[in-house]
Amino acid sequence: MTKSIKTSWIEKRNTYPERIVQFGEGNFLRGFVDWQVDRMNKTAGFRSSVVIVQPRANGTVSKLNDQDGLYTLFLQGLKNGSAIREHTVIEAISRGIDPYKEYGEYIKLAENPELRFIVSNTTEAGIAFAPDDKLTDSPQSSFPGKLTALLYHRYQYFNGSKEKGVIIIPCELIDRNGDELKKIVLTFASLWNLGGEFTNWLEEYNVFCSSLVDRIVPGYPKDSISEITEELGYEDRLVVVGEQYHLWVIEGPAWLKAELPVEEAGLNTLIVDDMTPFRSRKVRILNGAHTAMTPISYLCNKETVGEAMLDGQIGEFVRELIFNEIIPTLDLPKAELTAYADEIMDRFLNPYITHYVMDISLNSISKFKTRDLPTLLEFVDRKEHLPQKLVFSLSALIFFYKGKRGNQQIMLRDDDSILTFFHEQWNTVDGSQSSMHTFVRNVLQEKMLWEQDLSELAGLADTITNHLMMMEHSGMRDALQACLVNTH
Repeated sequence: MTKSIKTSWIEKRNTYPERIVQFGEGNFLRGFVDWQVDRMNKTAGFRSSVVIVQPRANGTVSKLNDQDGLYTLFLQGLKNGSAIREHTVIEAISRGIDPYKEYGEYIKLAENPELRFIVSNTTEAGIAFAPDDKLTDSPQSSFPGKLTALLYHRYQYFNGSKEKGVIIIPCELIDRNGDELKKIVLTFASLWNLGGEFTNWLEEYNVFCSSLVDRIVPGYPKDSISEITEELGYEDRLVVVGEQYHLWVIEGPAWLKAELPVEEAGLNTLIVDDMTPFRSRKVRILNGAHTAMTPISYLCNKETVGEAMLDGQIGEFVRELIFNEIIPTLDLPKAELTAYADEIMDRFLNPYITHYVMDISLNSISKFKTRDLPTLLEFVDRKEHLPQKLVFSLSALIFFYKGKRGNQQIMLRDDDSILTFFHEQWNTVDGSQSSMHTFVRNVLQEKMLWEQDLSELAGLADTITNHLMMMEHSGMRDALQACLVNTH
């Protein structure tokens, strides 16, 4: 019988004060932030533990607690020019809390005098204002609502002490994530009538840092877990796989460098005055390409990024998308952008990484709005015509939300309101060009999806209608080939 990671490792670990509260228990945070905390603990005397807060009711902190917060991280890919595959046990997490079952334990985190950092990754859809949230909820439905309640309890418990403010570093891939989160927290403070002194405490003694994260973390290696278990000699239900490359850009005050010993730990984490150039490059190129290729790849029966990039048509599409449509909308030096894009293409082809496109598809609508729509609009503004690859990607995304791959049901993962909208709208399409055009206009006009009326863009509705008609009657593969031929 294979022993567990808990019984194999528990006597070896160090325990440190819970100085970090983390909203989110997913693969990315465990393969990125918690790995960095572990590195700083082991090499730079950081001496900090992470306590995980499960942001959604259907999370997995129970698995984490079953393993006493321990899990194995495999990093695979190029490191200093050589192909490296290495693993380590991450010991940084002390425990996980499900606020939907243990709200008292959750709110008690605010009473910890040593709490200093709050980090999060609740997907792009997570930093959003939920007007129905109340201070008396246990818990609030939204991440910002939960955070506001936690900060208010801390303010009350320590009588507004300026020494008990915290540093908040969200990792969600939305523009100015720290600023946006702070704005929503202040909105809740006003809506809940928490008082001017609390608002002043938030403003004066808490720091909301915008940040940018960059590491491909496919997560649990379900296809090779039996071989990994044999290699490790213990069972680990929370194994995480990630690439070697990492970058974390935190926009914050210079004194933050003294509190986060990232340099001493040899981490590629930068604390800067302005993260804008880093964000534009990364979100538009890496994340934009991932989101744009996902529905096309899946509907062409490619399950992973690597498989898709090795496919002649899809690989050509992604390269042309990046170099001909995304890069022309960015203002950094072209040589720098081209070098970064070449590096991204190599990372997509990393043979060690199995990155499932369905994992990327989570909340695809908000991802497209954040990662690809700004490029599409900027391209139109600069070139005065539509970017054909991006428009095809948007068409493929809309087709993806029909929820069918041939006769197979697609397990779409998005907000219920978005899934219901697409289900109802697709039911109005009867196969005719006119019904498809009406459907497309309804989708483009829906501000719940895009926060603007995209039907006003000249030629967009007609082009998407034509793409969807071909996808519907000839399939994604033929539609993709037609796109490639027509845009050469």
